[in-house]
Amino acid sequence: MDKATKTLLEEKALAIRLGTLEAVHAASSGHPGGSLSIADILSYLFFKEMRIDPKNPDWADRDRFVLSKGHTAPALYAALANRGYFDTALLKTFRSADSFLQGHPDMKHTPGVDMTTGSLGLGFSAACGMALSGKISNKDYRVYAVLGDGEVEEGQVWEAAMFAAHYKLDNLCIFVDFNGLQIDGPIVDVVDPTPIDKKFEAFNWNFICIYCHDLEAIEAAAEAAKACKGKPTAVICTCTKGKGVSFMENKVGWHGKAPNDDEYAQAVAELTAKNN
Repeated sequence: MDKATKTLLEEKALAIRLGTLEAVHAASSGHPGGSLSIADILSYLFFKEMRIDPKNPDWADRDRFVLSKGHTAPALYAALANRGYFDTALLKTFRSADSFLQGHPDMKHTPGVDMTTGSLGLGFSAACGMALSGKISNKDYRVYAVLGDGEVEEGQVWEAAMFAAHYKLDNLCIFVDFNGLQIDGPIVDVVDPTPIDKKFEAFNWNFICIYCHDLEAIEAAAEAAKACKGKPTAVICTCTKGKGVSFMENKVGWHGKAPNDDEYAQAVAELTAKNN
């Protein structure tokens, strides 16, 4: 990755984090912790990797993206807005009754959203269906999805994983946000899904383990996924929940809580200071 590209992606990741906080703060509700943790993944996918056209969101040959952990919609909305699907000013309307930026992604009303998600596991299943459709139709688009580590406690995730391996969906790449925390506490204390990488390996997936906040590692994983033939790829990403905001990092309480005015101001100040 050249310096100019890395700088651009760092700027977009910052914009996604700031947009996430703006949306959640304006709504006085939402899920900032897991949204901040996936900003680097979204930056890479939406601004470097995926073949998409904001002016033609329903382009038949576009790459697909599914946010299976749909509660982190603020990060997706911030990525879409900064990519040009709609005005960034609309982020302040998050969760408003008259806004198309609902609490979870809605494919019927929000430009750029490829799948309505919220019930954990369903988005992953839909991504598998999209990938199979591409195979059947001889299309060369790729399908990307982001899952949560708490989400992989769902049985449907493993049904979908078995399905994807059976049909050799090598046009499918998922990123698992392995930040170690879910709404009820550490994942190992709720229903321990680890080792996540070995589970995907047992389901006959190609798997790659990376540090989530390293853009070059994300790029290398995406390239390796494209090079892998005959298997879908799971990228297990060690992430920091609440990444970039000191009082949110690795704090389970920020899974689903909005910052007040003072906390919002501090979070914005910290993020912008780190990127200046």
